[in-house]
Amino acid sequence: MRSVLLSLVLAMLVPIAPAAAQPATARPAATPTATKSSPPGPGRKAPKLKVRTVVSQLDHPWDVRSLPGGALLFTQRDRATLSVFRKGHVRRVKFPSSSVWVSGETGLMGLEVDPGFTKNRRIYTCQGGFTGNGGHDVHVTAWTLDKRLKRAKLDRELVGGFPTTSGRHGGCRLIVTSDGSLLVGTGDAATGTNPEDLDSLGGKTLRLDRFTGAPWPANPFVNQDGPRRYVHTYGHRNVQGVTERADGTLWSIEQGTNRDDEVNRLVNGGDYGYNPVPGYNESVPMTDQSLPGHQVRARWSSGNPTLATSGGSFVDGKKWGSLDGALAVACLKASRVVFLTFNAKGKLRKARTPAVLQQYGRIRQVVQSANGDLLVTTDNGGGQDKILRVTPR
Repeated sequence: MRSVLLSLVLAMLVPIAPAAAQPATARPAATPTATKSSPPGPGRKAPKLKVRTVVSQLDHPWDVRSLPGGALLFTQRDRATLSVFRKGHVRRVKFPSSSVWVSGETGLMGLEVDPGFTKNRRIYTCQGGFTGNGGHDVHVTAWTLDKRLKRAKLDRELVGGFPTTSGRHGGCRLIVTSDGSLLVGTGDAATGTNPEDLDSLGGKTLRLDRFTGAPWPANPFVNQDGPRRYVHTYGHRNVQGVTERADGTLWSIEQGTNRDDEVNRLVNGGDYGYNPVPGYNESVPMTDQSLPGHQVRARWSSGNPTLATSGGSFVDGKKWGSLDGALAVACLKASRVVFLTFNAKGKLRKARTPAVLQQYGRIRQVVQSANGDLLVTTDNGGGQDKILRVTPR
């Protein structure tokens, strides 16, 4: 079955005609990043894409958001910096970088801007940190950003205790959903028991109140004791992307082992079937249907080999033609962006890989800015990374 699926996916990866990349001076529109889109419509062509470099000389920019007024706010994982790009210049925000635990794939990672940012100035980060017993974890923190975009003031840690080992599989992506919850995707810390253990917050998606940090009232285990109150879905390996479709469905993007990266439509309380035991046995299926109970099948799988999928966002807007409503997925190892079109029932219809987005090396994140363009971050390291703006034309 996996080989059949791989053949189907490879056959569907149709390049879109390239457009020349040019230097950029334009900035994103003046509202927080859009993350929702309409299901795709028939009978339209895919647009040509113009790619411009907005910011360069970065190191592992892990996430990016647009702010009111046109500025960009972004994290750099290994430098553990929060920075603003505005009017052609990059400036570091005063932020406690020394409190961020940086190791392997963990550091200053996911970023989200509150929908009410203009009034409340709130932003959210997911980051490695140090615990009181000399250990470390991954946690989600709320901050307030001053009006001059110079200082991030700690509001509170919303939820923490996500497991860590060497820093491998640290997750961690964030979005505020249309119902106001904060959705968090976590990694399993390369520990075999974590994904299926409801009392571990590793290998999960979590939902919580973004103001208080309390578990979201609709969570499936909210009336039980312990960390499981936060769990929305479980049985994941390393959730690198979370996003919401216009129909209100929540989706995740997950890295596979040596095979089967996955895109999943999230079902409250769903088990996504990764159970790499004994030890950390990465030869097991990403979605193991032999486990007790029901395991939710992926909506898309890369087959073998993987693309090393990372962040992503549904694309919204008529100017995107046949890509309107598609899920744009960043790929690290495969150095591309894949646009996956699903029908209203969530069945894969088409996959496309624009050639113009295969020129920048590893791609970490794709998000849509408020004017409809895509913001893309690269992940090559060594101070060679960029934030790109992709415009359909």
